Amino acid sequence: MTKPSLIANLRADIPASIVVALVALPLCLGVALASGAPLFAGVIAGIVGGIVVGSLSKSPLSVSGPAAGLTVIVFDAIAKLPSFEAFLLAVMLAGFLQVALSFSRSGVLGEFVPSSVITGMLAAIGLILILKQVPHAVGYDGAPEGSFSFWQEDGRNTFNTILLVLQNQIVWGAAIIAAISLAFLFWWDKAKPKDGPLRFVPGPLVVVFGSVAMNALFGMFAPNIEVQSTHLVSVPIADGIGGFVKLFSLPDFGQIGNAAVWTTALTLAIVASLESLLSVKAVDEIDPKRRVTDKNHELLAQGGGNIISGLIGGLPVTSVIVRSSANVDANAASKVSTILHGTWLLLSVLLIPALLNLIPLSALAAVLIATGYKLTKPDLFRKRWKQGYTQFVPFVVTIAAILFTDLLIGIVIGLVVGFVFVIARNFRPAVTFVQDGNDCMVRAKRNLYFIHKVELQKELDRVPDDTNVVIDLSATTYVDLDNIDIINGFIKNAGYRGVNVVIRGDIGEKTAPLIKAPTKGVAYA
Repeated sequence: MTKPSLIANLRADIPASIVVALVALPLCLGVALASGAPLFAGVIAGIVGGIVVGSLSKSPLSVSGPAAGLTVIVFDAIAKLPSFEAFLLAVMLAGFLQVALSFSRSGVLGEFVPSSVITGMLAAIGLILILKQVPHAVGYDGAPEGSFSFWQEDGRNTFNTILLVLQNQIVWGAAIIAAISLAFLFWWDKAKPKDGPLRFVPGPLVVVFGSVAMNALFGMFAPNIEVQSTHLVSVPIADGIGGFVKLFSLPDFGQIGNAAVWTTALTLAIVASLESLLSVKAVDEIDPKRRVTDKNHELLAQGGGNIISGLIGGLPVTSVIVRSSANVDANAASKVSTILHGTWLLLSVLLIPALLNLIPLSALAAVLIATGYKLTKPDLFRKRWKQGYTQFVPFVVTIAAILFTDLLIGIVIGLVVGFVFVIARNFRPAVTFVQDGNDCMVRAKRNLYFIHKVELQKELDRVPDDTNVVIDLSATTYVDLDNIDIINGFIKNAGYRGVNVVIRGDIGEKTAPLIKAPTKGVAYA
């Protein structure tokens, strides 16, 4: 099978990159606002996540940028450190620590996450996107676009905010724009031409331009429902190139000896690395081509991104599942889409910030709701249910935990429950006992370790006196010394009980200490 040509990839990557840039822009601003950082710091992180991390990474579809999962850590760090510039130094140092984690091969940790937790994370993100964006779709601006936490700073939570907004705070112009945008997006998925130039037109791009036009028409013919500036994108507008350059900041290297800076750097490095590994793992799961990303190299790419982001005034970056999911959903073919999305962010805030500030947030909320639905379709729940409770329970617990706490806490809870089920599966009976008249068999179904001592002893104790017993070790490749001692003790006692013992299986290296000398009533098969 020949590889797709560069031209074929670009035909897919360019439209996808535009979609991702449109999704990323309000999220970058929202994460910065929720983190207590300058708004432009979020945009810088989005640009770096696209261009720098995208260039360094080997992931074909993952998109990096400022992460909602870090907002609490970032907010607390900015408040405690002497200045925002000191925080930028911590971001840089976190990047160097991530590079060190890469060289220590720590990326392998991402492979130990159960698939039920990964799919639960994806479904939870989908539900959160829908629930969090519904208020923005009808004109609510009480919480930042990038906030994913269940509890909000105003004391409300995800659910009562929706009820409050739907009862009292609907901005009808925003609601109309969102409803038409959603209807178009779902229709476009089915009606999009397979041939001709229109097949390259991304639905979200049509939604954005259409929403700007609709709001302009509201302003001319129905000003009472026109969406006002509080419900529009808000990108900082610089006064020329000089003003644009002043939006960037440098770290305060004089804080290099501050222990609090290093503590923040270590926290950011660990949490950002964990979130990136989980996100990349999840993106690999939904990649139509099922490509596998080198997790150690991904840590290197993320570290490089954080070094640059901290150096020029940006927030910490991670691989983020929302933008990555939008990238997959937009049919991106390679990491060129990620790089281009960062390029579009840079050019748009440099060249057309005033035009960006005409985009209603409700239109972008519609794009995110459509993306969220695709992450949490009912078929996903049915599929996990059919796989049994050992898959379904960790899946549902992960969803609920993320939904009612935040992304990182929810993932930790999901991991704990997932590992409980993994451990429980390993504690299934490893030794069985059967009896037919005077003939018995004690069979090891898999390798025996010290945790199986009680089980092995229990089954051997069931062997009656004056019987024939086969101790079947043929399914094992390893039996540890503790279990060998138990078997030896049973064999030594068997002669006094009239029990004839047959040891079945290769008793070479795996059972070297087992009695091999001719013993009355003992045979080897």
